[in-house]
Amino acid sequence: MTARPILTFSALGIAWGAVVFAEIRTDETDFVSPLLGAFRAGVFCAPETVGRRAAPDTVSGETNIIDQTPPFASYGRVVPAVLGIGFGAEAGIMGDIGTDGVLMTVTHPPFDGLGATTQSFVTYIGPETDPSITFYQFDHPYELALGDWTMRASQAGVTLYEVTYTVVPPEALPELAGICGYQDLLS
Repeated sequence: MTARPILTFSALGIAWGAVVFAEIRTDETDFVSPLLGAFRAGVFCAPETVGRRAAPDTVSGETNIIDQTPPFASYGRVVPAVLGIGFGAEAGIMGDIGTDGVLMTVTHPPFDGLGATTQSFVTYIGPETDPSITFYQFDHPYELALGDWTMRASQAGVTLYEVTYTVVPPEALPELAGICGYQDLLS
């Protein structure tokens, strides 16, 4: 299988990966449409970026491009507020064909000094045999807003999935907060 470029949207992200899985792994608070044949969500270290492109409905106004899907460090829904941490969902549409035109909407507590509470972009979800990952990663200190963050993927008004994460102070999850090498933020 050939790897395709993976796109992340500044702090928001979408990725096309070469990982093959066909499972539905959810938390009791997740909504996953029966249109999906693969789904899992969680927390990971944000991967290195290899480029950028415009994303006008995000706070930063641009997206990052990555070339590798990051492995999940946790399938939980609690995220430490640490730069370098990412959280999101890997999903695949039932069948062998993915779908373009998916609206990803992220709602979150207000960013200090900016007031932003919603960001969105249009993306792609791969087929269940070649799922894609969409995620948010903490790149800037203003993004470390504590509280509930919801990621919703929809197309033509139909919700494909919705996941809520709770962002907490790093000291509430010291082991997970340290997975990306940012332990000094806990002192």
